[in-house]
Amino acid sequence: MGRLIFLLIACTQLALAQQGTLVYDNRVYSPFIKTVQCYNTQKEQSLPILTLNSAELLHFSFDDLQAGSKNYWYEIEHCTADWKPSGISTLDYVESFAEDRIVAYQYSSGTLQKFTHYSLSLSNEQVKMKTSGNYLLKVYEVGKIKKLLISQRLYVVENLVSINLEVKPSTQVEERATNQKINFTVTHRNLTIQNPNQDLKIVVMQNGNPQTALKNSKPSFIKPGILVYNDLKSNNFKGGNEFRKFDIRSLRYPGAKVQEITKDSSFSAVLIPDLSRSSENYSSQLDENGSFYIRNQDGRTPETESDYVNVAFTLKALASHTKGEVYVLGRFNNYTLNAESKLNYDPDKKAYAAKIYLKQGLYDYKYFYKDEQGNMDETLYEGSYFETNNDYQVFVYFRKPGSRWDELIGYSFIKNAKPI
Repeated sequence: MGRLIFLLIACTQLALAQQGTLVYDNRVYSPFIKTVQCYNTQKEQSLPILTLNSAELLHFSFDDLQAGSKNYWYEIEHCTADWKPSGISTLDYVESFAEDRIVAYQYSSGTLQKFTHYSLSLSNEQVKMKTSGNYLLKVYEVGKIKKLLISQRLYVVENLVSINLEVKPSTQVEERATNQKINFTVTHRNLTIQNPNQDLKIVVMQNGNPQTALKNSKPSFIKPGILVYNDLKSNNFKGGNEFRKFDIRSLRYPGAKVQEITKDSSFSAVLIPDLSRSSENYSSQLDENGSFYIRNQDGRTPETESDYVNVAFTLKALASHTKGEVYVLGRFNNYTLNAESKLNYDPDKKAYAAKIYLKQGLYDYKYFYKDEQGNMDETLYEGSYFETNNDYQVFVYFRKPGSRWDELIGYSFIKNAKPI
């Protein structure tokens, strides 16, 4: 029954996906493509940031639930600092080709859900970036027409500046208990920046979530070789709460936060119902700041021996008086608002519920509320505390006078940070 429900949903989403157009964001366009991962191989689930002209590699992979082998290709495109097409020639940003076929794939083994696992590494002999900046990786199936399947953001950095950052409580009195403020300096002693207000764009993100990105265009102070960004009202983030988490590494017994596991034509896992945390005091707990990890305690090879599970989420809360919507989000679904991540309200149970088809592993998640105007709020059900541990990332982009594209000249991050 669980697999039948998935197939019905998948067919509906497939019809919609075929009508979709490219979005310059992390996005999956087919319901049969699952578990997209992209990270620097030096650390699993790190942001996909590659140092220019280095030996570093990016790992990219995904599963095709239709199984078999497909003629899948990928291509990369250089983008501006605000994720629009740069419009420059491929000769300006790659040494050889901008596209190639995905030739590495493995079939699933011993799973109820059959799938094919595809993977590739970047850069490689066929596709090698020679210019820093933002890149969009696009995966498509070649047939009579190109069928877009995935778009994935990548970063190539040439470290020409150094960045020092710190996390402070918000300087706004009314937000000191709930918000975190990021201050940072950019040191560029070996790089001439004549007009930082015009030539630089700086982006600050929380927990690698592009939806949290704040843009900085003007430094607070300009010193010889140093730019200071510590304006009282800028880079002010909700601290949020620690992520919720669950463990489906084993399908033989329930892991952490799992109430029960059943087996039919597919596996199902019911999570222990969640409650709102907005009125609770802050409680420190270990999380992965939104990440997920594919793991399997029942087999040896997580990539091909991990099965798929219909995971049932429940949030016990009264229905909102407005026409807003509730979603369960994390890096496992790229914080994407769609039919799969949306929870539906059951008035009899006085709870929101959703089922998501996920691969065995460890997952972080939170509940987000979207109001009628489209504004996102993670504090309604999660609360917000200045003590929360968060990761913060800072990207520095530079467009030389007369240049036609934005270079990524600096990147830094601070992990599990709380205000000091």
